[in-house]
Amino acid sequence: MNTATPAPAACFHCGEPVPAGPRLSIRYREQEQAVCCAGCQAVAQSILDAGLGDYYAQRDRPADRAAPLADELLEQLRLYDDPALQAGFVHAEGGDTREASLMIEGIVCAACVWLNERQLARVPGVQAVSINYSTHRARVRWDNARVQLSQILRAVADIGYRAQPYDAARQEAAQEQERKRALFRLWVAGLSMMQVMMFAVPIYLAREGEIDAVWLNLMNWASGLLTLPVVLYSSWPFYTSSWRDLRRGRAGMDLPVSVGVLSAFGASLIALLAGHGEVYFDSVSMFVFLLLAGRYLETRARQKAGAALEGLVKLIPAFAHRLAGWPGDTRPHETPVGTLKPGDVLLVRPGETIPSDGTVLDGRSEVDEALLTGESRPIAKQPDDALTGGTVNRGSPLVMRVDQVGEGTRLAGIVRLLDRALAEKPRVALVADRVAGWFVAILLLVAAATWLYWHLNDPAHALPITVAVLVISCPCALSLATPAALTAATGALARQGVLVTRGHALEALSRVSDVVFDKTGTLTQGTPQVVGVTLYRSTEAEARQLAAALEAHSEHPLARALHGDTPFAAHEVVNHPGGGLTGRIGGARFAIGGAGFVARHTGQAIPPDDSGHTRVALADDTGWIADFHLADTLRDDAADAVARLRQAGLVVHLLSGDHPAAAQQVAAQLGIERVTASATPEHKLAYLKTLQHNGARVLMVGDGVNDAPVLAAADVSMAMGAATDVAQAAGDAVLYDNRLAGVPLALRTARATRRIIRQNLGWALGYNVVALPLAVAGLVTPWLASLGMALSSLIVVGNALRLAPTPGRHRNAATAPHLEK
Repeated sequence: MNTATPAPAACFHCGEPVPAGPRLSIRYREQEQAVCCAGCQAVAQSILDAGLGDYYAQRDRPADRAAPLADELLEQLRLYDDPALQAGFVHAEGGDTREASLMIEGIVCAACVWLNERQLARVPGVQAVSINYSTHRARVRWDNARVQLSQILRAVADIGYRAQPYDAARQEAAQEQERKRALFRLWVAGLSMMQVMMFAVPIYLAREGEIDAVWLNLMNWASGLLTLPVVLYSSWPFYTSSWRDLRRGRAGMDLPVSVGVLSAFGASLIALLAGHGEVYFDSVSMFVFLLLAGRYLETRARQKAGAALEGLVKLIPAFAHRLAGWPGDTRPHETPVGTLKPGDVLLVRPGETIPSDGTVLDGRSEVDEALLTGESRPIAKQPDDALTGGTVNRGSPLVMRVDQVGEGTRLAGIVRLLDRALAEKPRVALVADRVAGWFVAILLLVAAATWLYWHLNDPAHALPITVAVLVISCPCALSLATPAALTAATGALARQGVLVTRGHALEALSRVSDVVFDKTGTLTQGTPQVVGVTLYRSTEAEARQLAAALEAHSEHPLARALHGDTPFAAHEVVNHPGGGLTGRIGGARFAIGGAGFVARHTGQAIPPDDSGHTRVALADDTGWIADFHLADTLRDDAADAVARLRQAGLVVHLLSGDHPAAAQQVAAQLGIERVTASATPEHKLAYLKTLQHNGARVLMVGDGVNDAPVLAAADVSMAMGAATDVAQAAGDAVLYDNRLAGVPLALRTARATRRIIRQNLGWALGYNVVALPLAVAGLVTPWLASLGMALSSLIVVGNALRLAPTPGRHRNAATAPHLEK
């Protein structure tokens, strides 16, 4: 006979009664434990999956009940699974892979970032997640076949935060609302501090017994009542952050502050009720005010450091002028940019921002691309020219066709690269985070030992000294030292045309000893022209037409020089990176490319060539047909960039797949002594490995498909802004404005960043080494401790802001500062 198992009396997580009906449970230490609701089940499972199961063994009381999400909120989250709604903020990367930019509300510290990243990374189907601490923007990549966006948003909501698609206006509004709340909390703490000090100062100045006990007691009661709003309202962010960390078995940075505030106020309240003992209401109100003031200034400084990235996000306007009936009907209609589709026709008036990537259909004007590329001169635009969203039309009206919208635009790609760079933490930042986490735990033990010592030797001073210990050594400055500098430096370079796309790039750039340049498209303009033809058979016209048919299948700069009208059609074309192309025209098989490559396909000897120009050979199965001699021009800032690098003591190399004579000619013009020509991708990679084997730290600068392997293998790499997608993906930074002046500029900024990070870490560690013993010895009061903590964080952020860009200044080759040795 079966008997029903009685329902357990209490929920494993929150301790409340388990209702009758379907049973929910989790597995803890090989046993099924009942929970009262889906909310408690989700939170408990999150704690266990995160490896924090000891929380349930060590806690002294059940947690608060975790209420499940409201049906209304769940319904709202499911709306984000609509592909039409996702079009404006989700980027499809191929197959079922999706990437979105999300705004996470409720982040107050680095621990919040850690928690959200861990929570999202555990969602099945989420491939990558990174959160920018400065902007609170998250980049999430997931497999749409395994998980829906609504499930990702719900995972964030399950731990008490709110995630929604990133919107610059909404983010700005949320930040403004948070700023007002922070100011109001600060105002309440400041007003309370001033009023409490009015009672405290006479007590400090009066001689013992000068104030009657009745009046002294009344003044203490007044101080306690005035401090109550500080403890219950102004300090609330410290409590919520501490509780969130404790629920997950972590000791966060706000925990010492919370313990200090509550213990000082609690002891003062007990003394007040007992009618004897010391009260510390003035210290509580003062150090909460100073801490809030420091946090507020620190937040504003971090936002300033990330202003360059946010400025890029806000470049796209909210509305556009759509020409629904163009070319017949030219009346513009105001349309939200978020509703635009590829193929729409827009009118862009003078002075307006171009709302999306597209092509000029009608009109001639000049476009200011300074905010994107750092190029101070407007760029002329005419029909068939490409337009980039976020740039500004400075001349005459333009009619444009929309080609890309939302996450498919060039500007969105830039923001994704910057987000990735700011979210990827270099080794020094990870070490600092780990040290800060251990430091909080050690600090709590030191505070406990301090209280015990002073309680046994001088009980009257045990509490204020312990509070000073808890407050003075909070490791905020240590955690801010690296990310503040990296954010400021990345923003500075972005404003000047250099996009740092990986977090380790600045650290690696600061240690570079050798710089290796590709030639075509990197040191040169990459737009060579045919300056001569050597014929072995056939006519020049036919040779050009055969070459054009083959090179129509390539976008390499040398190939574009041979594009043109041709009656021939090439089939079965195969691209051989670093060599050339093979294909069939009619019944014959042709090869075009480097002389050595063509010779291997024809089996014939290479005809001599002493022209000194780049050589592109053409042959078929029967033999050599023609040589095309191409010449390219140097970039206008190439000589200056190479000179600055050499002045800084760096070794400069030219590594090219081009003809030796052409490579030597460029090297001679630029003063480069180490030249390797006719290099295949395999030879380039071997050359790089040899340098690294000999102890060199190599920066590789290139632009082509054949440069992708060596860009990926270098210690750090830069791709030109006009480079192929493969080269840009392999690079750690992108010279978005195609100016080589960005190379010495990036190296100089990287060295300055390394110096400032060392200064910040040195200050943060040195401050704690000095401050903590002073506090333990009883030489620092609680209010002075809070002032020291706030100033410590502000000094770190302020020092990092020296790297931040100055609005309105753009770099060019003439004004770029010299690279320090």
